[in-house]
Amino acid sequence: MQIDKEIQSKFDDNLHKVVVNILYTYGWLGNLFRGQFEKYNVTQQQFNVLRILRGQYPKPATINLLKERMIDKMSDASRIVDRLVQKKLVTRCTNNKDRRAVDIRISDEGLEILAKIDLEYKTRDILKNSLTEEEADTLSGLLDKLRG
Repeated sequence: MQIDKEIQSKFDDNLHKVVVNILYTYGWLGNLFRGQFEKYNVTQQQFNVLRILRGQYPKPATINLLKERMIDKMSDASRIVDRLVQKKLVTRCTNNKDRRAVDIRISDEGLEILAKIDLEYKTRDILKNSLTEEEADTLSGLLDKLRG
């Protein structure tokens, strides 16, 4: 459905319309994904951190590295890591070279949860009925261009 009909709004121009459409679509996708993650008792931000840590595995990551790579830059990475430690999905230990730094690693349980989510949840399954591969590539390129 078109954004102006979806939210019953008028826009100043197409630039205004695209900003509202991007924000609305972000919320729409977030709601779709939230249901997937709730099955495994993780939030979208926790899922993002687990994926970053899996990409680093077996090397550790620091809070600063997580902050740099997170999708939502406003997230409190330290708090997210605290919750993941409580759930035993990551481990935290002091860095051997710099005692002020903390190393964070994904645990076996964290890897298992991601493997289960990977089997059940495929982004392409959500979008394949709406966009072709070529359209997805074009849209991704336009979004990259927008961020400039």
